[in-house]
Amino acid sequence: MNKFELISKTEYDKVVAEEFNAKNGVLGFQSYDQLQVPKRATKGSAGYDFISPISFKLKPGQTIKVPTCVKCCLSLGNVLMLFPRSSYGFKYRMQLDNTVGIVDQDYYNNESNEGHIFIKVTNDSKSCKTLEVKAGDAFAQGIIMAHTITDDDNVVATRTGGIGSTSNN
Repeated sequence: MNKFELISKTEYDKVVAEEFNAKNGVLGFQSYDQLQVPKRATKGSAGYDFISPISFKLKPGQTIKVPTCVKCCLSLGNVLMLFPRSSYGFKYRMQLDNTVGIVDQDYYNNESNEGHIFIKVTNDSKSCKTLEVKAGDAFAQGIIMAHTITDDDNVVATRTGGIGSTSNN
């Protein structure tokens, strides 16, 4: 089953303490009861719009890590791919710092952060435009896709943590 869920209230409280109140460009944030799971804008949309739980402004060259307060349960053989919302890319050259976000099926409910999806973005404007995102705005989009593995794949390792936990980097 593919399904978006909100993180727990406990994880949310941890994020408020560690991320929302940091001096990193956050101007304000939504309360837990205002959070929304990603939804498609139309029945023809491929992407699920991720709603920012924070308000922020980025000058050209500035970066922010956005805690989405969302996790995603994926069926075996599926992956969630994250991209900037098209209009922010066109208008501000908003870029994901890892180019395309990849959320693996086993990231959900991992030991370190419940599978909380973070999206790190940079305003790469070449025309001195300030990127402003308000809490409640759609700022990124996720597409759930099937993937395959090689016929000789023999991986037996199990994920034990969050972002970057599947390698030594």
